[in-house]
Amino acid sequence: MKHQIFILFAFLSIVSCKKESQLEKEIAQIDIDFTVERFDKAFGSATVSELPKLKSAFPFMFSEKYSDSYWAEKIQDTLQQQLHKESARVFDNFASEKEEIKKLFKHLRYYYPEFQTPRVITTTSNVDYRNKVIVTDTIVLISIDTYLGSDHEFYQGIQKYLRKNFNKSQIAVDLAKAYAEKYTYQQERKTLLDEMIYHGKLLYFKDVMLPNTTDAEKIGYTNEELRWAFENEDYIWRYFIEHELLYSTNSKLPNRFINPAPFSKFYLEQIDSESPGKIGQYIGWQIVKAYVNNNDISLKDLLSKDAKDILNNANFKPHKQ
Repeated sequence: MKHQIFILFAFLSIVSCKKESQLEKEIAQIDIDFTVERFDKAFGSATVSELPKLKSAFPFMFSEKYSDSYWAEKIQDTLQQQLHKESARVFDNFASEKEEIKKLFKHLRYYYPEFQTPRVITTTSNVDYRNKVIVTDTIVLISIDTYLGSDHEFYQGIQKYLRKNFNKSQIAVDLAKAYAEKYTYQQERKTLLDEMIYHGKLLYFKDVMLPNTTDAEKIGYTNEELRWAFENEDYIWRYFIEHELLYSTNSKLPNRFINPAPFSKFYLEQIDSESPGKIGQYIGWQIVKAYVNNNDISLKDLLSKDAKDILNNANFKPHKQ
């Protein structure tokens, strides 16, 4: 009997892989065309006399609350020149990054036929790592000075848990998250479960849009952090249940288990020292994946589903050691 069940699961796995492979071939055929506009290079090499021409080409990059003299001073500022020089050095060729963005756009077009290819513009932002990418219906802005490499000298003084993701490989991941936030229903998030499922949806969106990206890159973990989360799923889940945290509205819980942090806060010395931050996001992700695996639902419908409904119908079983 066990042998028959194994054969059945193996057969279903092969069928599923073939379907996914065929789907990816179909998505690869979608025509997406765009040019990466290097505003960072244009501004970095511009002279003061070229400022009017630059403003004409990129009017939305120049806030009207600043006078031309402000922009002229910025062009001549030595720190700005160094920032632009380093950004141009690291991203002298943006071809591989463009290819990853194109793959993302193809997946967006497949799942959202109304998706229109935006202008893609690279810029610098004085290392504003809280706004690494900005997405609108018509424009995508990428602050490439936040992707120079986690050990770059510009990032000294920024906490390690933040700068570990200041790498080229995170550009498409951050863009996928920005689009996930755009397409995911913004329900009022009152409980820890609400937060967990919301972020789980964002991460599952990345699963769909970035099928060749590793799970560690999607959530911003190291491989060791991802392994710890996987190996301790059962403990984490029991902790949430036993401490009645899922439906708690305690405002401290997002900082303990959802928001980026060097570690999650169980208030247990050994666990806290070993755990990665955002562990609530990770568990929410596993619940959403379990829900998708056990229910016939489209991506669009999933992103509008209620958190309680997802949990109640996920049949989630955390991994046990």
